[in-house]
Amino acid sequence: MNNSFSDKFNIKELSITLRRRRFLVLGVSCVVMSLVSLIAINTKSTYQSSMQLLVSSDANTNNQASKLPNLIADEISDINSPSVDYTSQVKLLLSSKLIEKAIILLRPYYPNITIEDIQGKNINAQPTGLSIEQLEDKIGTNNLPLQVLKISFIDEDPIKTKRVLLALQQVYQDYNINHQKERLNKGLAFVNARLSQLQQEVRQSEKNLEYFRRKHNILDPEAQSKILLQSLAEVQNQLQTNRAQLQDVQARYTNLEQAITSVSHQARIHSRLNQSNSYQTLLNEFKKTELTLAKEQQRYTDESPIIEQLKEQRQNQLVILKREANQLISDIPVIPSENEQIEGINPQLIQERTQLQTIILGLLANAKSLAETEQKIRFEFSKYPSLIAEYNRLLTSVQTKRKQLEQLLQTQQSLSLKIAQGGIDWQVMEEPSIGKLIGINRLSLLLGGIAISPILGIAAALSWGMFTRTIYSAQELQQLTNLRLLGSVPKLAPRGFKKWLPNLSGNKQNTIASSFGETDSWLPCHETLDILYQNLNISKYPLPFKSLMFTSALSGEGKTTLLLGLAASAARMHQRILVIDANLRYPNLHKTLQLSNDWGLSLLLLDETNTHIHNYIQPVHPLIDVLTAGPKPDDTIKLLSSQRMKELLKKFEQTYDLVLVDAPSILGTADARILAGYCHEIVMVGRMGLLTQSDLMQAQEILSHWNLIGIIANGVRSYQQL
Repeated sequence: MNNSFSDKFNIKELSITLRRRRFLVLGVSCVVMSLVSLIAINTKSTYQSSMQLLVSSDANTNNQASKLPNLIADEISDINSPSVDYTSQVKLLLSSKLIEKAIILLRPYYPNITIEDIQGKNINAQPTGLSIEQLEDKIGTNNLPLQVLKISFIDEDPIKTKRVLLALQQVYQDYNINHQKERLNKGLAFVNARLSQLQQEVRQSEKNLEYFRRKHNILDPEAQSKILLQSLAEVQNQLQTNRAQLQDVQARYTNLEQAITSVSHQARIHSRLNQSNSYQTLLNEFKKTELTLAKEQQRYTDESPIIEQLKEQRQNQLVILKREANQLISDIPVIPSENEQIEGINPQLIQERTQLQTIILGLLANAKSLAETEQKIRFEFSKYPSLIAEYNRLLTSVQTKRKQLEQLLQTQQSLSLKIAQGGIDWQVMEEPSIGKLIGINRLSLLLGGIAISPILGIAAALSWGMFTRTIYSAQELQQLTNLRLLGSVPKLAPRGFKKWLPNLSGNKQNTIASSFGETDSWLPCHETLDILYQNLNISKYPLPFKSLMFTSALSGEGKTTLLLGLAASAARMHQRILVIDANLRYPNLHKTLQLSNDWGLSLLLLDETNTHIHNYIQPVHPLIDVLTAGPKPDDTIKLLSSQRMKELLKKFEQTYDLVLVDAPSILGTADARILAGYCHEIVMVGRMGLLTQSDLMQAQEILSHWNLIGIIANGVRSYQQL
């Protein structure tokens, strides 16, 4: 990553760019600084003062209400205060009614003050006036929720901010005292009215429960439903056991019937064939021919006319014998009569079949009885859910009402004294102070403008002068090199290799093509590579090439994948191909094809004899052979530049229709330059988004000394393909 960054933006190019764009840097800096100065001049200072107000439910009332039933406690809370609701409290504090009382207290200091001045307005797009925000909720000593509200006032006068909040503080405290007196009267009236009403509700709930029990003649429907559920489970278990037994007996009965039928039919076929004289004669003739053939095979080979004549005679006799047998047994009925079926059958099997029939009838009758019982229980059980729900509702109502009445009687006297302390209580936690400066500081704004204006100018200059050197399209690749663009290959999509190899016959294909078929998780679709192969065939006119080297400027540009795809396309054209992995330093072809690399090109170059060349080559398809790189040698240049390498290529060109050489990258080592002198033609692969202009031009300059026929754009997006 550091190397890439230094290639694009070195110090020299950066200084040149800034020097050429110095007026742009200066102009952008001046514009930014002018805007910042204008904003600073038009900005007015505002001040803010704040105080914190604690909003909590009274502890005594909450403790007393916690002893009451939920319904009564909720209703008492509704009278005193529905809940410590943030929204309702904020609306109350910001209400015009309370603000008007604060204005009366502020008139001696500010005679012209209005409600709008306190509620807020915008000064230079900055909001002013009264605002309230909720701080983090807290839990008090009695595990009660405490809400802290921050009340702020913003204005151009810092003294005014404090005076406004002090006036509001006095108004809020007066309102809290008056509100507590109102809650006292409402609370006492509610308790007295609720007590008589609750007594009537208790009596009515008890009458409803007693009527339910008499109507359905049941004390506890839930207990009765459990008894029915247990009975239903027992019946279901018995029914499941009965069905399992019935399936087992029926299976035994079916197997016994098949056995009886099969024995009867085979006996009738055997009897019919033994009684036929013509069938027995043909059978004897067939056996004689078999015996004669066995004797003659000991004297002659399989290609002998005598052996072939005997085999043909045996085949003809076998056809006649089968035809005679089919004619004899064709009129035998598949399903015999009852008497024919019993004939020749063991009587014990007949007896066992009768017993199984009796057992099946008994199990069916038992299953029917159990099913009827289960249906009755289910029908009875279906009534209980509604009964249980009704009973629980009535019982819960009685218990709840009794509990409410008992608790309300116990707390009637104490609640009348303590209810005045209930509801929402406002307490000032933090007193207001003189307003502090907020918003934008002019000095800070000017200093920030001075710091950021040159940075923005430099950024604008770099953006203006910056350009990319990486190649992203096939058109750009062709324009830079002036080479023939042999093809534009998209990002290779996974597709099975077996689908685009020629479907050749022969048992050998099933064994040696399996390893090549395992690569179908990455190989591309064949249409693009078929077009590439046709372009290569056109380029070899008038002299056909026999060896073709694939290389690239950098490693990782996909030349191995394209080479394998080209080999498959050539195989589809019935060409015999040899693929050679000439990257002795970093071999990769054997990993792609999952082949062994214990032997290969490196060992073959050391072997001076030509009698064992086939031992180094691994077939992966009837038309494709692979020569892997082999173990890494100590001196790759010495091996590749030897006369042995040149002789091997010539020998392979005589044996195969096409020799594809997978060479290393041209800029990495000198290996590819040595191989370029041995191959008829050279193809360079360039991956879009990876290859840079400098690497491309350097590689083209090196390969221009040999027969570089063209370049392939790899990894081209669909809309960039030519």
